[in-house]
Amino acid sequence: MGTLPYAYEHFYTRDGFNSSLGHFQVVSNILPEIQQKNNLADQLNQMIAENKLNQNQLAPIVYALLVDKFGYACDSCNLKDTVDSFDSLHEAVSGWHAADLVITYIHPELGYLTVNPKNRNHWDSVGSLRKNEIVTVYAGGMDKDVDEKIAAKAVETLIKYLNGSTGKTPAVLTKGSFKYSPPKEKTAPKKPAAQRKKGNADRTPARQEQAAAAAPSPRESGGGKRRMTPFYSVPVSNELFHNGNVEAWKRIIQSYQAKHPGLEVYIFYEGERIHDIAALFKWGKVKHGSTIVFAVAGEDIKDVAKLQRYLRQGASPRFEDFLRFPVNTVLNLF
Repeated sequence: MGTLPYAYEHFYTRDGFNSSLGHFQVVSNILPEIQQKNNLADQLNQMIAENKLNQNQLAPIVYALLVDKFGYACDSCNLKDTVDSFDSLHEAVSGWHAADLVITYIHPELGYLTVNPKNRNHWDSVGSLRKNEIVTVYAGGMDKDVDEKIAAKAVETLIKYLNGSTGKTPAVLTKGSFKYSPPKEKTAPKKPAAQRKKGNADRTPARQEQAAAAAPSPRESGGGKRRMTPFYSVPVSNELFHNGNVEAWKRIIQSYQAKHPGLEVYIFYEGERIHDIAALFKWGKVKHGSTIVFAVAGEDIKDVAKLQRYLRQGASPRFEDFLRFPVNTVLNLF
């Protein structure tokens, strides 16, 4: 293939050059890890959690390593239906020892995600796979030789499973050396005993309070993993989801996000994401008996049941309970 005329244009600036150099160094550092039986999705998700990688780097890394370098078999499909239960799928795929597996999924809200289908934690982070959204399945063996027909069979079978097939696993996929082992959690190195003793002796209550205040929380340090909850239904029990209900919902969600600033609340109606809650009233079709759904996305998700309870009340004739305060007041609900 000939040289593209603008292939190196982003190297002109210092930021572009440094960004590209950083990306190349990340890929070089990943190689030794995944060649020691570590799945690429396991490695990438761990690096995302540690803030060592940006999400927009995932797709180029996956293609460069799995397809271009290691020659994994791959195929894509648009899902025939929404998948929100992964127990049986995980149970089946975790016994596939014939190949290493990676799934990529473009989540409508969370963006590009990588999944090791043998790692149950990854499915919990995804929450659900949506109907008509695209998934890509990769199967191969890094530096180990995996028969092309077996890799292709793994891809084909996993796509069938994602689309609801309950057929028996082909025996050829259960034999091999790619038995899943959970990735090891990295821990900070311990200080020498003498240093620990000296440090503890110096920690008066005042110093301990200062240290606690200065220490980053798990959210600030990037120790969590962003995920999205399943969808939760909220029935409209008012005669119409009118302007009062809209204002109540705005205040409820504002209170929730003030308490949990790292979390986002997504609203959906009839399969469409609602960016402006007022649109539900403007449409004039959200009447008594209609159902609005929501989901929460973020790292340390809390108070979802309470949020659902308040939103139910906000969609009922009791919405006025949330409007009895000055306009600029943030309600203390959570």
